[in-house]
Amino acid sequence: MWHWKNIYRGMIMGASDVVPGVSGGTIAVVLGIYDQLIEAINGFFSKEWKRHLKFLLPLGIGVGTSILLLANLIEWLFEHHPGPTKFFFLGLIIGILPYLTYKADMKNSFRSNHYVLLLIGAALVGSMAFFQTSESAIITNLTFGSYVMLFFSGWLASSAMIVPGISGSFLLLIIGMYSTIINAVANLNFGVILAVGLGILCGIIFMSKIIEFFLENYTSGTFALIIGLVVGSIFVIFPGIPGDLGTLLLSMITLISGLLFAWFLGRVEYT
Repeated sequence: MWHWKNIYRGMIMGASDVVPGVSGGTIAVVLGIYDQLIEAINGFFSKEWKRHLKFLLPLGIGVGTSILLLANLIEWLFEHHPGPTKFFFLGLIIGILPYLTYKADMKNSFRSNHYVLLLIGAALVGSMAFFQTSESAIITNLTFGSYVMLFFSGWLASSAMIVPGISGSFLLLIIGMYSTIINAVANLNFGVILAVGLGILCGIIFMSKIIEFFLENYTSGTFALIIGLVVGSIFVIFPGIPGDLGTLLLSMITLISGLLFAWFLGRVEYT
C-alpha cells in the first residue's frame, strides 16, 4: 500500500528544512511519522525494500517538490519577515509537544534518569542559540575542493536534519555554506545540488542506523532525549520580542496560526 499522504507530509518537512533553526526531524515528530521514517530508511536496504519504498518515495516527492517550489518563497520570507516566519514554526513546535509527550507515554514510562536526558537534550540544542551566524558570500568559483566541501556539508546537514531539534540549515549557516546551497536550489545549479544531495543521502543512511538502534534498545531514553532536543529548539528559533507594534501583531498571528496548525496535525496524525 502506497503512503500517498506522505506527499503533503514531505512538503511540510521540505519547507522546514529550508528555514535555519527548524529541524526536519522535528517536523517528522510533529507529523507522527518519525519512528516509521527511521524504520523505512533502514528497511530500504533489506529484502522488504519494496514495502519501505512505498513509504519513502511519496515522502521524497513531497520534500523535493517543496524545496524546489518554496526555496525562493522561504528565502524571501526569511529575509523580509524573519520574525513572523520563525514565530509560525515556534507555534508549530510548542503546539505539538503535548502529543509528543503522549506518544512517549511520559507519565508512566519516564524515570528520573529520563528527565536528566531531557534536560541534557534541551541544553545541548538551546546552547546553539548563542552561536553567531552571518550570511557568507555565495561561492561561484567551484573547484574540486568546493564540491568535496559541499558533499560533506550535505552529510553534516542531513545528519542534523534527521535528529529532532537540530537544524541542518542552521549548521549550514554556521559553516558558511547556507547561501551557496539555497542559491543553487533556487537557480537549479545541478552540479551543486548533486554534490549536496549525495552528501545528504549518505548522512541520512548513517544517522538513521544509529537512531534505530537506540529506539529499539533504549526507547524511553531516546524519546526523553528527543523531547529535550525539541524543547531546546524553541530557544534557537525564538527571534525575540519585536520592537514595533505591527511586527508584534503579525508575529502573534503567525504564532497562533502555528499552534492551530499543530493542533490540526495532532488531530489528523495522532488520533
